[in-house]
Amino acid sequence: MDEKQTVRASKNLSRILRHDPASVGLALDPAGWVPVADLLAALARQGRPLSRAQLDHVVANNNKKRFAYSEDGGAIRASQGHTVEVDLGLPATTPPNVLYHGTADRNLDAIFHEGLRPMSRRDVHLSADTETAVRVGSRHGRPVVLAVDAAAMAADGHEFRVSANGVWLTDAVPPRYLRRTPVAGRA
Repeated sequence: MDEKQTVRASKNLSRILRHDPASVGLALDPAGWVPVADLLAALARQGRPLSRAQLDHVVANNNKKRFAYSEDGGAIRASQGHTVEVDLGLPATTPPNVLYHGTADRNLDAIFHEGLRPMSRRDVHLSADTETAVRVGSRHGRPVVLAVDAAAMAADGHEFRVSANGVWLTDAVPPRYLRRTPVAGRA
């Protein structure tokens, strides 16, 4: 598979495993898993067939590590980012003192008024480094990085979880825990 095919397959898998499994006749279990054989059959019915080797390639080479196999390799799920109801079973974890969120500058007024909300997703996504936050913010416009006082949030009883691919998740981030962080190379 070349890079273009890998990206296309990854986007299709994201749509199915995060947002719309019913579109291909699948149902996720409560933890977001679907049998690999069922997924491959659904993709073939959809006219976008993947072999197990190609699926393995997408899972292994996705730069964001969006997907994970079950321990026995018989099931697959998205690591986070769901809009459908799932419980990933991630335990509460003590976060680093500071986490980061990338957004576009046009969103700042609403964020500093309402805080970070999951919008259509199940959780707010945070990163442990500013580079990831810049990449995320760049997808939405001129990037802005917000520092989240995760230590204070945790001390105040907010829960954090970390997905298999290192994305930090929380229900919401109230505005009092946010501050704008300079983005390297930007005024």
